[in-house]
Amino acid sequence: MRLRAAATTAVFAALLTAFAPSATAEPTAPHLATPPGRVCFWSQPGMMGQSWCYGPPGYAEAENGTQRSAYSFESRYNGTVYAISYGAGSSCVYREIRADDYDENWTAWATKLDGVSHETMGCEPG
Repeated sequence: MRLRAAATTAVFAALLTAFAPSATAEPTAPHLATPPGRVCFWSQPGMMGQSWCYGPPGYAEAENGTQRSAYSFESRYNGTVYAISYGAGSSCVYREIRADDYDENWTAWATKLDGVSHETMGCEPG
């Protein structure tokens, strides 16, 4: 009986170790599906970190840690929207985001995103 109890205890301990959370686990939330009709941005590559989603029409400032820190995005909007970046003075540039477009490591625009609009807002391509 003691041998069987010891074996059961050893198996239980092994299972606890195998399924216990790792001390090196990523502290950010995992990517959640982008809702239909929205474009979502994340503060880290791989659709990780803080997120913010835009739904047309109109212009909206990026929020929740993604303004000037949008390292990934995914579009489930059935159309085109424009990422907007404001420079010095009245200059601005846009980046077109099409239906089903995504980038898991958006380094070209990661530190540029100020907001999103359904139109170019008079900005130049950039």
